[in-house]
Amino acid sequence: VQLVESGGGEVQTGGALRLSCTASGDTSSSPVMAWLRQAPGKEREFVASITYSGRNTYYGNSAKGRFTVSRDNTENMVFLQMNSLKPEDTGTYYCAAGIGWPVPNYHHWGQGTQVTVSS
Repeated sequence: VQLVESGGGEVQTGGALRLSCTASGDTSSSPVMAWLRQAPGKEREFVASITYSGRNTYYGNSAKGRFTVSRDNTENMVFLQMNSLKPEDTGTYYCAAGIGWPVPNYHHWGQGTQVTVSS
């Protein structure tokens, strides 16, 4: 399984970004998709996860009320809509696939996409 993120960039405080993750290969054994992020000098942080059906989502505290995770299984894609961005949202955002709920055991990782929020 390969995961490729895109959509990162630099925005000002209060702005929005939509991240995408494209999956290829057999993802059936890793049905739960998740987004995580890592800021410089900090540990990797869970952001959001979504079940294969898309009916269930789960968010870390930093994402609640501002971020929305979704997926399109016909395109093998997962999205993270980020609104009301803050400087503390700056970091590298990773897409991951795994099993388990609500925070899965991760089997596959993408290479990450950089998000920078300027004040």
